[in-house]
Amino acid sequence: MFGTAIRCLAKKPKPKMGPVILKTPPEQRQTITRTLFDIIKEHGPITVANTWERVQEVGLKDLTSKNHMKIVLKWMRERQKIRLLCNHVGAHKQFLYTTWFTKPVTPPKNSS
Repeated sequence: MFGTAIRCLAKKPKPKMGPVILKTPPEQRQTITRTLFDIIKEHGPITVANTWERVQEVGLKDLTSKNHMKIVLKWMRERQKIRLLCNHVGAHKQFLYTTWFTKPVTPPKNSS
């Protein structure tokens, strides 16, 4: 018991993650967030991969990469512009982005 207490006290706590800070100018940030919000609103709930495909179809030049888009999506989540849903499909999880105004679709329950 004494050894367990020492091991627990010896562990360093996990560092706190600070808020996401975007380094893009406000005009670009507004263009990117409006485009992403419109894509999510129109096609949501939508995965990150599908969102990236839609962004490439639209031809948004301000987003430099998929990683940049993920950072912007996280920033939008922190500001409660969009939300992230987890859809359990068997042993797999599927994370979907949606707006706060979209009602989540629940699969119909089988009544036996």
